[in-house]
Amino acid sequence: METNKEVLEGNRVKVTVTVGAEEVDKRINQTYRDFAGRYNFPGFRKGKAPRKVIDNALGAEAVAATVSEQLVNEGYPFAVEAEKLFPMGQPTFSADEVAKQGLPYEFSFEVEVKPAYELSSYEPVEIEMPAAGASEAEIDEQMETMRGHYVEFVDASASKKMKEDNYADLKIVATDETGKTVETVSSESRLYAPATGMLSEAFDKEIMGIKKGETREFDLLVPVTENSVLLQPLAGQKIKFEVTCNVVKKKELPEVTDEWAKETMGFENVADMRSRIAQSIEVQKESYLPRLKENNCLQALMTRVEGEVPGALVEQQQANLLQEFFGQLQGAGMTLDGYLKMQGITSDQFKEDIKAQATDEVKSGLALDAWARHNDIDATDEEVLAEFVKAGVPEPESMMEEWRQEGRLYLIREGVIRGKAVNNVMDCAIVTETAQPAADPVVEISAEDEKDAEAAAVAVEDAAAGAVEEAVEAE
Repeated sequence: METNKEVLEGNRVKVTVTVGAEEVDKRINQTYRDFAGRYNFPGFRKGKAPRKVIDNALGAEAVAATVSEQLVNEGYPFAVEAEKLFPMGQPTFSADEVAKQGLPYEFSFEVEVKPAYELSSYEPVEIEMPAAGASEAEIDEQMETMRGHYVEFVDASASKKMKEDNYADLKIVATDETGKTVETVSSESRLYAPATGMLSEAFDKEIMGIKKGETREFDLLVPVTENSVLLQPLAGQKIKFEVTCNVVKKKELPEVTDEWAKETMGFENVADMRSRIAQSIEVQKESYLPRLKENNCLQALMTRVEGEVPGALVEQQQANLLQEFFGQLQGAGMTLDGYLKMQGITSDQFKEDIKAQATDEVKSGLALDAWARHNDIDATDEEVLAEFVKAGVPEPESMMEEWRQEGRLYLIREGVIRGKAVNNVMDCAIVTETAQPAADPVVEISAEDEKDAEAAAVAVEDAAAGAVEEAVEAE
């Protein structure tokens, strides 16, 4: 088969496929043999009926029509591979009437293909990256984080007034409009800090400046949009509060000494603790820095895409993301409403997030496609086969051939090309190292009363893991 591609308007192409006369004759002869063996023709043994008898019984063009259909069905996926097309819809065909003995057979099809975008520049991208290894600032930050898990709350002086950065031991009596005590809120002694999400901002304002022994009474109408932990179930209700300050508290952090490092954290001394923290940070960076570099390179490359991202591609990617998301929800036994409440977002915000993610994914893909075209990056059959092997499918060669015959192999080929393109972008990138310290960890650490050094080291690794993951998000 031979193919010829013509580029049309509107991201459409026309491909003409020509099948040589020798192949046409071979197919016609084979089809006559197949028909002779498949059907019973009176007066002839199975498989022995001559062509004229077959034509008279089945129709003069039965064989030719069958061959023509086979050639079109096989020729389309062949042309998709040969011309490296990425179809975006169903093709429309036009063809010779039927295949004829001794003559080539020709058909053509038109199909919309993925648009080809250009980049404003194909120079190496320039990015900033945290330096490899553990800096003293990062180690200090982790040390402070671990101290924070052993903070103690001590009584302040009786004259100390409640401020936004203070804690207080409060006696809280909360009653609803019927005078019934709200047990979930009321407490004889509750350690409380403002802006923690336990109670509302309105509550925090009412208790500012309160000091030991002082009592304040106030009413709060809990808004329907309330999302604080204790008040959310009371949304829409008017609650009466009587708040007495038992004592204002202040935080005291432990002093970092060799004794504390050994007795509390399980290390030999402070030097050993810092060394182990440094090792953990280094290990975590080895894991996340390549991912961070890829993300930064893609973000930089995306800014170079010229033109608007096609809405149809974004909608298609949105559908893919939603299908994957709802599959994960179902697997977790969770509803969409439950997920939205857990995240504290509305359905409109969720839709916008999905659309933004889909837009970014489409844009990064188009940027990588452009980079690959410009740099002649392609995917060999061996590389495509390797993807089937990596997926662990049985008989990967047979599966690959099946995808080829179905005209779907371009999906795998695209992934291989984009993967090679992003590696090329990363290899060429101009990187400036920054002394960016790790962000505060998001993983809670608890090694209280733990004397075993190995267990304490695990706690350090968990802290470092949270820190570097937070750094990726911040980046």
